[in-house]
Amino acid sequence: MSNDPLLQPYRLKHLTLKNRIMTTSHEPAYPEDGMPKARYRAYHEERAKGGVALTMTAGSAVVSRDSPPAFNNILAYRDEVVPWIRELTDACHAHGCAVMIQLTHLGRRTGWNKGDWLPSVSSGPDREPAHKAFPKVLEDWDIDRIVTDYADAAERMQAGGMDGIELEAYGHLMDQFWSPLTNRMDGPYGADTLDTRLRFAMDVIAAIRQRTGPEFILGLRFIGDEMQAGGIDRDTGLAIARRLRDTGQVDFLNVIRGRIHTDPALTEVIPIQGMKSAPHLDFAGAVRAETGMPTFHAARIPDVATARHAVQSGLLDMVGMTRAHIADPHIVRKISEGREHEIRPCVGATYCLDRIYEGGEALCIHNPSTGRELSLPHEIARAATPLRMVVVGAGPGGLEAARVGGERGHHVTVLEAADAPGGQLRLAARSPRRREMVSIIDWRMAQCAAMGVEFHFNTVAEASDIRELSPDVVIIATGGLPETRLFEDRTDRAQVISAWDLLSGDIAPGGTVLIYDEAGDHAALQAAELAMQAGAKVELMTPDRGISPDVMGMNISPYLKALQQGDVTFTIARRLLEVTRQGNRLEATTGTDYGPARWTGTYDQVVVNYGTRPLDELYFDLRPGSRNLGAVDHDALLAGTPQQVLRNPDGQYRLFRIGDAVSQRNVHAAIHDALRLVRVI
Repeated sequence: MSNDPLLQPYRLKHLTLKNRIMTTSHEPAYPEDGMPKARYRAYHEERAKGGVALTMTAGSAVVSRDSPPAFNNILAYRDEVVPWIRELTDACHAHGCAVMIQLTHLGRRTGWNKGDWLPSVSSGPDREPAHKAFPKVLEDWDIDRIVTDYADAAERMQAGGMDGIELEAYGHLMDQFWSPLTNRMDGPYGADTLDTRLRFAMDVIAAIRQRTGPEFILGLRFIGDEMQAGGIDRDTGLAIARRLRDTGQVDFLNVIRGRIHTDPALTEVIPIQGMKSAPHLDFAGAVRAETGMPTFHAARIPDVATARHAVQSGLLDMVGMTRAHIADPHIVRKISEGREHEIRPCVGATYCLDRIYEGGEALCIHNPSTGRELSLPHEIARAATPLRMVVVGAGPGGLEAARVGGERGHHVTVLEAADAPGGQLRLAARSPRRREMVSIIDWRMAQCAAMGVEFHFNTVAEASDIRELSPDVVIIATGGLPETRLFEDRTDRAQVISAWDLLSGDIAPGGTVLIYDEAGDHAALQAAELAMQAGAKVELMTPDRGISPDVMGMNISPYLKALQQGDVTFTIARRLLEVTRQGNRLEATTGTDYGPARWTGTYDQVVVNYGTRPLDELYFDLRPGSRNLGAVDHDALLAGTPQQVLRNPDGQYRLFRIGDAVSQRNVHAAIHDALRLVRVI
């Protein structure tokens, strides 16, 4: 048996967990009609196959109709959920993985205009900023009904073969009762005392125990410290933990610290890249020491070393590596096989959660197989016949093409014009907050090196250079160049610069800077922060209704926190129309899509962020000599079958382009392009 603390078994009541690593509850938003069907099952089964000891399914399966799904949650209030839960649990159990599910009533953390259009309910009338609905204050009959709903849902999960359940008490109805910030009620469930604030939770626990019996495992994921004046403080949180322990009906505590009612508050609970790793680990350890209860915790524990420390030092009994398993579902297997160095790193981009909170589905920024296990398996099969593959460009898409080609057993040569790999990601990683993005490149370079992929840097490839290599397949991953021509007006503006010019350090920020952002991605925010730090007076302008919509809520929070400390003005719903030189300054004329109004402003520097235009000359030079003339069979691509397009029988090679060499998109899209194309070449 290994001496690794992470690989030691752990006894939880009657259940033996085979190691100390779990994935905590999160809703990847994969249910269909509120049910965890094949896609949902495949996602959790992959992590079970990868060796995780416990998968906590559902980011809050909802127990009541007036808790409509805010994030495409599982509908635990429906009887038809039971057979789907059974299929999920059986699939994970087959790999020796325990399975539990989180149950909740969202309370005010949802809206009334979803599901059955019932009013949201809470222990107070106050609107949650994130979901923007004013709840109905609960009546006694509401409380009785919801307590029964919890018991019904728990019984369904037990019937579905779950090893246990976890009740959500952070940001949801249960702790809305607990917190003086959100409980405005009087009477037996009111805000007067801790006992009255806890009564709802105690009633729920008792009702579940009565229905499921004493052996069924039951725990809480709970707020131990809201970190806000007037809310649950550390001492109160420890008192709550002791009371839960003393019921004798709670089997584990899963510790959370902070609030989730706004985007910036959420990023303190679930830190993103550029923020401190494991910021609440010591607090979770204090709960364990105070109560002696089995203690779980997850909050930016992205690497094996931190997880190992958490268990070895006695801070946790089970360590949650949830986003880490979104990036690599096979972490435990790689640890046990001595392959830690091969673990695909979580870079903290939190693309996964930001997409959920925007109403999308969880996807990893650099593992496109996550959530697509049924169509894009994580493991890549060897090709029957090795081919000669040439990849032009060593950005994220090109490196993924090279990595997958190497996994297939092909002979891969990569040509890159720059002196180092990375492409646009190297620019992104120049900002301290996004430095971890470079791991997307470093991991792929290490994988390529292990497979013998051949790299040629400082190589500006011409079509003749490619042909001399006698390739069977050519992948153009040359990316793009910054676009500064705007909208319908296609005139060149030599007097403006791109966000790349600032981020690369090629041009220093001016004294007064207009950053015009029509792409809505990170580059404008990074440029604004860089200019602000250089002492510039900055105006960040967009024609959109809000700043940088593609960055999304969790990722935008640190930017806004930083930018609001400096001399930065945010201007929305304004479109840049013209820039003219006035002496040694620039005059910008702006308008709006909402009417004929026009404005002018004078700046030292105008920076445009309008994405990229494809760097595709080489692709078009190579097209005439290709067998497919660059064409892609979309049906085959989406079905995961090989490309068989033949438009030029005399062609020497098959030619494809991916990522920004096709059109401006993002890192995930470039890597996804490469994976689904090359995995069947």
